[in-house]
Amino acid sequence: MSPSLPDAGFDRVAAFYDPLSRLVYGQALLHAQQHALAVGLPPGAPHLLVVGGGTGAVLLEILHLRPQATIVYLEASLLMLDKARSLLHRQRPTAVQQVKFQLGTEKALTGQQVFDGLITFFFLDLFDPLRLRQVVAQLNAVRRPAAPWLLADFAPPQRWWQRGLLSVMYGFFRLTTGITGRNMPPISAELARLGLRADQQKRFFKGMVEASVWIPWSA
Repeated sequence: MSPSLPDAGFDRVAAFYDPLSRLVYGQALLHAQQHALAVGLPPGAPHLLVVGGGTGAVLLEILHLRPQATIVYLEASLLMLDKARSLLHRQRPTAVQQVKFQLGTEKALTGQQVFDGLITFFFLDLFDPLRLRQVVAQLNAVRRPAAPWLLADFAPPQRWWQRGLLSVMYGFFRLTTGITGRNMPPISAELARLGLRADQQKRFFKGMVEASVWIPWSA
């Protein structure tokens, strides 16, 4: 699950979030993000919005694939934002000016900001269905009409162990961060309501993790 919430609850897990995710899922979450970026990033020098990117590994992947990209990195956890900023300064100091680090949630976005691509990795799973619909609508409002929406997240569980693992995860993050979600919300259905369809789908971790690129039906 992604480290970003309106109350910045993920400050409490910032120190061990990445090691914990690797302990449980190995490299599956990273591979899902890499796939979505590899097949979904717009060409050239796109202006991108990353929401709930956590400690910043996604920044390095984006800039590796699109060195001229400009990025708004929106994160509600101050500690996560600081970690991402420090990582960029260490690993890609020449790209620091291309990234705007913004503390806050989707509510901080204004109508003057429009993006060539949206990136939400392990973020939309955090919300209950009603809140998810609000978040998705607010993010879609700053997406250019033809812009792709890159998604990496947990797929609806199909096996008993997947349901069990997700139940444990939601319980843990409700206690430590205060997330509103209690189980997987209908992410695909909400994106479809916006007139988008899934493309370039790929599953990881025995089908529990999915990467996809959501594009307009007319594309």
